[in-house]
Amino acid sequence: MHFLLFYDYVPDVLERRGPLRAAHLQLARAAQQRGELILGGALADPVDSAVLLFDCDSKSVVEEFVRNDPYVQGGLVTRWRIRPWTTVVGAAAKARV
Repeated sequence: MHFLLFYDYVPDVLERRGPLRAAHLQLARAAQQRGELILGGALADPVDSAVLLFDCDSKSVVEEFVRNDPYVQGGLVTRWRIRPWTTVVGAAAKARV
């Protein structure tokens, strides 16, 4: 199943993320290597949020990612939410119609 993880960032995320960025990316790359994280990145103009696409069997996988994310632990994320995503078009779609 696909899940979208939405992050809302503090207004000065670009200035504050430096010390946490390597650990955040390490966590994301490990999830990607396990086949859980498909895509992820910040939205631009302005950089105020991010979206991460997960492919996993349970929402708990995404929740575990959030719990361990240095951006969350370091206070860069002001709000996060996980939404199941019913994908129907594309090679990786889970519910083809």
